[in-house]
Amino acid sequence: MAALSGSPLFEGLSRRQLGQIARLSDDLEVPAGTVLCEEGARGREFFVIIAGEAEVTRGGQPVARIGAGDFFGEIALLERVKRTATVTALTPLSFFVISSSAFGSVLDADPTIERRLLHALARRLLSISGDPASG
Repeated sequence: MAALSGSPLFEGLSRRQLGQIARLSDDLEVPAGTVLCEEGARGREFFVIIAGEAEVTRGGQPVARIGAGDFFGEIALLERVKRTATVTALTPLSFFVISSSAFGSVLDADPTIERRLLHALARRLLSISGDPASG
């Protein structure tokens, strides 16, 4: 739950709501070199890194390094879309993963989670795009 509350995506959720989501997640560890998601593949899960570092690539070119507290795959919680990047563990990686189907059950039970998640996604998209409205 601590990793969830530290993620900007879940900012503004209550402890109860965070607990609902945490119960759905699976904690996993993988060795360096493991591909967590592949560009062009259908996304069905969301990841939050607990420890370690991963590389994000598009078209085989590195675009970012991510680590503890970073998250990816959030769009897959709401829509079944193709991944826009590949994420590969650079070091041994601890993370938790939530499937879109499990997350859907939480949204059905508490629609306010979806509303807050959409606000966080909008803020993230504005931030990434460099839009001055994000400040």
